[in-house]
Amino acid sequence: MALFFSPLTSALLFLTLSLALYCSIDPFNHCAISDFPNFVAHEVVSPRPDQVPWERDSQNSLQRSEVLFQNQVQGPESVAFDPLGRGPYTGVADGRVMFWNGENWTDFAFTSSNRSEICDPKPSALSYLRNEHICGRPLGLRFDKRTGDLYIADAYMGLLKVGPEGGLAMPLVTEAEGVPLGFTNDLDIDDDGTVYFTDSSINYQRRNFLQLVFSGDNTGRVLKYDPIAKKAVVLVSDVQFPNGVSISKDGSFFVFCEGDIGSLRRYWLKGEKAGTSDVFAMLPGHPDNVRTNKEGEFWVALHCKRNYYSYIMARYPKLRMFILRLPITARIHYMFQIGMRPHGLVVKYSPEGKLVKVLEDSEGKVVRSVSEVEEKDGKLWLGSVLMNFVAVYDL
Repeated sequence: MALFFSPLTSALLFLTLSLALYCSIDPFNHCAISDFPNFVAHEVVSPRPDQVPWERDSQNSLQRSEVLFQNQVQGPESVAFDPLGRGPYTGVADGRVMFWNGENWTDFAFTSSNRSEICDPKPSALSYLRNEHICGRPLGLRFDKRTGDLYIADAYMGLLKVGPEGGLAMPLVTEAEGVPLGFTNDLDIDDDGTVYFTDSSINYQRRNFLQLVFSGDNTGRVLKYDPIAKKAVVLVSDVQFPNGVSISKDGSFFVFCEGDIGSLRRYWLKGEKAGTSDVFAMLPGHPDNVRTNKEGEFWVALHCKRNYYSYIMARYPKLRMFILRLPITARIHYMFQIGMRPHGLVVKYSPEGKLVKVLEDSEGKVVRSVSEVEEKDGKLWLGSVLMNFVAVYDL
């Protein structure tokens, strides 16, 4: 029996088949993953937005933040103060670690020995992505309170250390258990000098962080660097975008951020549970760095809040692959991922994992994005890889 379709049905069928064919071969390399022939979309098991209750900051408190050093720092991800209270120190997009001496910014340290004119200042933080692997990209910063040494997690150069006088940082480790570090992200230092740090992916470098987010890649690792043995070992593997890490006030555990899932995970260092991990808190968004304050509470910087688009894309990787093969730029996919507009959001958790404070700039008027929150002397210092300033919020 012959099948007959109306003109409209035939046209829709033709368009559907044509779109499917286009997405399967991407003839003009216009899709967000055209340069990644081995791209694989993994399922990310994460709660629906409505399953993570939280109380919104109706006052948009972060809009009262003071903007400091505008256009003097590009992409200040991490903010740190040395054991004498001086600073801030911050790593910027051109590969330098800079120091505020109270009057102006000075160069303090470098992570790459191959710097040249290609590392010179550019108009925006994203302008440096192409050459980050040459110039270096310092992310997490931590001072060893005993020695004054600054430890640096550089996305490309691995884990490094520089003395109190600054200069070219010394690489400590660039691999763990035979696998090179692909995207070193953040760190913290225990009282005995042990360093805990994250490697966000062994497949994607930071300059391809959008594809890392889109893929749900599960090759991230949480590691321990032993300063005596001078080597790193893997504590937790198969993590989807591990990011910030911070040791508890009593030293019994540290927490690390699971970026794709949107959680804080706790790794036990002492007691009966030592060597095991569990969920410390499910977050209202996708985290970047985490920092412990003097009271033992944890400040978490959220890159964006949860939304149903990112939830559906996370749970259905085949659908995500189809969408990513459409002739749509990675930037536009990213905007959908974060809810279509910048949203500054930080949260504080008790030592037991209870949400105790939320601060927002839901309109992105002042604080468009936050990568890290450092509490010092009643103020929050807010850094971001996407901003050209440091914001300070008075508690």
